[in-house]
Order: sequence, then C-alpha cells, then structure tokens
Amino acid sequence: MLRILTLSTLFPDATRPNFGVFVERQTLGLAAHPDVSLKAVAPIGLPGILKRIGHYARLATLPARERWKGIDVHRPRFAVRPLLKGRRHPAELVRALAPVLDAIREDFAFDVIDASFFFPDGPAAVALGKRYGVPVSIKARGADIHHWGTAPATASRVRSAGRDAAGMLAVSAAMKADMVAMGLPAERIRVHHTGVDQDRFRPLDRTAGKTALGIAGPLVVSVGALIPRKGHDIVIDAVSALPGVTLLIAGEGPERAALDARIARYGIADRVRLLGAVPHAELPKLIAAADVSALASSSEGLANAWVESLACGTPIVITDAGGAHEVVKSADAGRVTIRDGLAFAAAIDTLLADPPAPEATRKAAAAFTWEANTAALYDHLATLAAERR
Repeated sequence: MLRILTLSTLFPDATRPNFGVFVERQTLGLAAHPDVSLKAVAPIGLPGILKRIGHYARLATLPARERWKGIDVHRPRFAVRPLLKGRRHPAELVRALAPVLDAIREDFAFDVIDASFFFPDGPAAVALGKRYGVPVSIKARGADIHHWGTAPATASRVRSAGRDAAGMLAVSAAMKADMVAMGLPAERIRVHHTGVDQDRFRPLDRTAGKTALGIAGPLVVSVGALIPRKGHDIVIDAVSALPGVTLLIAGEGPERAALDARIARYGIADRVRLLGAVPHAELPKLIAAADVSALASSSEGLANAWVESLACGTPIVITDAGGAHEVVKSADAGRVTIRDGLAFAAAIDTLLADPPAPEATRKAAAAFTWEANTAALYDHLATLAAERR
C-alpha cells in the first residue's frame, strides 16, 4: 500500500466550492486507487489582521480538519504577507505544516509527498521531504510557473524546489519545455495531462439547451476567472463584431466591473452576459448548449475548460498558449489564433458557418480521462517511493 500525503494550497472548501476542483478530482481518483492510502493537507493563507475581513473571515471559520468527499483533509492556516510578494510564503507554510505533519506521521508514515501546485507548495514540500526523509513530487499547472517562476521575489525559490524535488509533473509538453528553459532537469519531468469526466461532460441537445437558457441563434461561452490573463475582454471584442451572436461568460473575479463597462460601451448587453461563478456541476449543460467555447488566455498550462468543452462536443477557439496544440490537433477540435478581437471573431465565424459534428469534436478529448490521470500519477509516485527505499 502506497501511503501518499497530498499537499495543495489549491483545493476546494465550503466557502470556495469551485476553487481547484481539478486538484480535488485528481486527489479523489488517487485516493480511490486500490493500492493507495491517502491523506490531504490543504493549507489556507490568511493575511494578518485582514483575516477578519470579507472572504478571509469566512476562510478563518473553516474546520482545521474534516472529511471532504471521503478524504481526510487537514486545513492548517499559514500567514501571508502581500507586501512581500510571496517571499515568505514557503517559510510560513513550513512553519504551519511541520507540527501538523509531525502529528500525522505518528500513525501515517507517508512514503511520498505529492505537491499539486509549484508555489508556494513546492518549496515547502521539498523542505518537509528532507525533514521526514521522503521523496517529493511537484506538479506545474500554469501560473505557478509563468508567474511565480518568473517574478523576481520568487523565481529562485521555484527553480531551487524543482531541482531538489525527486520528480516533477507538467500539465502539458509545452509546460515541460517552459520548465526546462528555466533550468529544471528534463529527465525528472513527466507530462501528466488533466482528466475530464466523460460521462458528465458530453454532447446534449444543443437546441434544447439554448431554449433552457432563453437564447435563440448562435451561442459562444467563455469559462474562466475574470482576470486579465484569461482575456475575456478580447472575446467580448470578438462577439461585438458578430451580430446576432450571444456570449455567456462563466466566472467571477476583479475584472467584472471593467468587463461590464466594456459590454455597455459596445451596446451589447442584450447579448453578452456575465453569469458570475457557475457551480462546476452546472457547467456541462452550459457548455454543451454552446456552438463555440472561446478563451483568449495570455498563458495557460493546459486549461481544463478546453478539454471539458471538447468532451461536450463544443469546438474551442483559443490562443497559442501552453498546450493549445496538444488539444487542438484537427479542425474538428476548433481553432488556435492570435490574441486579438478580430482574429477571434474570424475564427468563431468559421466554426459557426461550418460547424464540426459534436461527436467528431468529442473525439479530441478522448485521451483526457481521470482513469488515465490516476494511473499515470500512481505510477509516478510509486516509482519515486521505490527509488528512495
């Protein structure tokens, strides 16, 4: 029995059910493996006195330990200091985690630490791996490399953690290439694609789906946090140039007011709507109702929204970011284009004019299953544990 300690600052809780759902799903798959015993630690960062304000106050009320969908999850708090731009995050994380992991090891001598985000989880996991004499794996997903791995305050910590880890995972071959370019050892990086629930995300009656949403005519959806990196403004620009096309944006974030203003400036509020945060369980019917899914990201690893859309039979229009070409390998999957409103409009228009069959689009997501994700992750972690023995 392989005993795994999963460490992730990106993990859902009662106040943020959509936060890190892909990490949750990966962890659930691993925990269900017949040869695995798993405990999870999902630290929560709180910024000093601000922990009494807004969503931080809600986070502060979460239990320190609970059963989450059948998994034993510890939720220790660690201090974050925003003005230090992440410099102290790993040290504060180690400070908070050491007593928790000491207690866990009294009756659960984990064989390996599985860190599912590169920063601050990775550097903290490496330090804790040395403390307990166990190998550490760190997974790179996107912003953890593209932001924290390039920011002056944290880049050296990311590189050091990668060099000291027993093994690493990258969500795409493109992400692996970015990691190697940073100086991380290629021979210790394994590409580990995300999964998609092929039973939940599947083609549905598109006309009925649009009717349920109160929409007639072509529909584009965009799924992602309302942050500049996701490029929702570019998709709005594109749809403004496509008369009669409706755009629904599922996500929440700090750019909401700016996007609302952009929609108003174009005078398209009658056909462009910000839906706010949509529960993950509600996404399949939204995506399956759409003719096209569009996301103009400036950077990605390999976005779950891409493969979820394909599994629904909905072609995607995306930028050449991260693993885009590992997903869009044929015209049936969609288009990869430049990060420009008119370019997105042209790509969307070609798909609306000559749509691929939903089942042909769905085939592009066939290799992205949670079963494959679990099998590869178990093999990776078991190998690291065996090499340490």
